[in-house]
Amino acid sequence: MSKKLQGNGLWESSRMMLPQHKEVIQESANEPKKRKKPELDEQEIHRIEQVLAASFREHQTVTLHLFDEYRDVELSGIVTVVQTYRREIKLATGVDEWQWIRIGDILSAE
Repeated sequence: MSKKLQGNGLWESSRMMLPQHKEVIQESANEPKKRKKPELDEQEIHRIEQVLAASFREHQTVTLHLFDEYRDVELSGIVTVVQTYRREIKLATGVDEWQWIRIGDILSAE
């Protein structure tokens, strides 16, 4: 087998490759793959809205699974504010801790 094809030989033997190009190519190969957001059906959207409304009315803890391009995100807390015109909720996750969450980013709610 040729020495160029072993280990890092391809990069070391290339005379036309700038070090900056080499770094960019290696970083892009190690970068995690982006995921696409799944489409939710009407029933699931309605169920998510019901769970959020129940958490808001009854101060129940809710667990949300959110969309992220690179990893799974799960948050738990109580819905304290619902802004329907902005399609956002304010989720209290602890004492003096909260996050604004876009309703469109929620994949499921329990």
